[in-house]
Amino acid sequence: MTDPRHHPAPDLADPEFWKLPPAERLAGFARLREQPRPAYFVERGATGRRPERGFYALVRHADVLKASRLPQVFASAPGVTSPEPARWVRAVFGDSMVNLDGADHARLRRIVSQAFTPRLLAATELSIRELAVRIVDDMVAERPGEFVSAVASRMSFEVICAMLGVPDAYRRRIARQIDRASEHAGVSRGLGARLRSPGKGLRALARMQLTVARLGRERRRHPTGDLISALVCADLEGQALNYRQLGSFFSLLLVAGVETTRNAIAHALALLTGHPDQLALLVSDFERYADGAVDEIVRHSTPIIQFRRTVTTRYTMSGHTFLPGDKVMLLYASANRDASVFDDPDAFDITRSPNPHLGYGGGGPHYCLGAHLARLEIKAILCELLTRPLVLRTLGAPELGTSNFDHRVRRQHFAFDVTKG
Repeated sequence: MTDPRHHPAPDLADPEFWKLPPAERLAGFARLREQPRPAYFVERGATGRRPERGFYALVRHADVLKASRLPQVFASAPGVTSPEPARWVRAVFGDSMVNLDGADHARLRRIVSQAFTPRLLAATELSIRELAVRIVDDMVAERPGEFVSAVASRMSFEVICAMLGVPDAYRRRIARQIDRASEHAGVSRGLGARLRSPGKGLRALARMQLTVARLGRERRRHPTGDLISALVCADLEGQALNYRQLGSFFSLLLVAGVETTRNAIAHALALLTGHPDQLALLVSDFERYADGAVDEIVRHSTPIIQFRRTVTTRYTMSGHTFLPGDKVMLLYASANRDASVFDDPDAFDITRSPNPHLGYGGGGPHYCLGAHLARLEIKAILCELLTRPLVLRTLGAPELGTSNFDHRVRRQHFAFDVTKG
């Protein structure tokens, strides 16, 4: 990669930066890591004329890790995404768990954590393996040419639906609603689009929440042992999710759980076929190298680029004093390429150890609840794709979305041959 000292620092508030190829964005992050203190970026309104409040970017691994573990200073409320959810949206749809702090967040997380019973997790792990087999069986039979829709999306979506207990009849409709609700996450748009697209996204969100409320009422009357049943049926202390909280969690799990794992799987195909030495090593002894490969795929691709925090109290870190109300970007995509932590950080190395990547967050109370599930899904589908007599190859580079929030793969064309083994 080009020496970052020979180029000006990028402007992370400029939408044009996020349209650059990934390698150029990573070079920009490297230049920011060279600066002595966190850089500040001024965001502008839809017309580009009126300066609005900006944000500080935390780009080093140590800074992102520290801020993640200081929720009393770097708060998730009122929102971790950009733009932050409007007050009326929060009032109507409820606060997502990722946008809560303190006791409110702890209570919701405790309820959700208790619902992930050993029995449910064991059944989910079995269903993941079975689903991976079916998906690759169907791929071989149908010979699709696009990987995201045929493999990556199906894996992540069907696992979540099975775990929740979403009936088959609901799934196609919910899949469309997920795409509409998450289509413009982290995308800067003109005024006209900003007025039009929120309506589409919020309608999709409302329909998802109505669907899960209906399922929640059914499961409260007739529990079936799935995750929705566990979340709406109170335990001995009376702790359960109400329907609005259930809808908010449902939306979070479907959008965050489905989108992030889908993108990791899609990036995995491009990374492994683009690094034949690493692919050969993984195939040579899958069980030995698979866990390391999954972590390196997540580090290298970083499906969630960044989350935001709001500073609650005066705090000094890395040569800068933050003040209450300051906005801070936790840039996981930069932290995962920090050369002070990762040797040769731009290399794709499935034997990398240790690999303290921040692909699931930087620890603290908001560490990803689904990290274990995501690892299982990625490993299971890779196992089926790579240990069968198949030879896969991508056709061209992945078609990426334009976003400062997620590293989304929209399409990845591919081909494969069935060998004699």
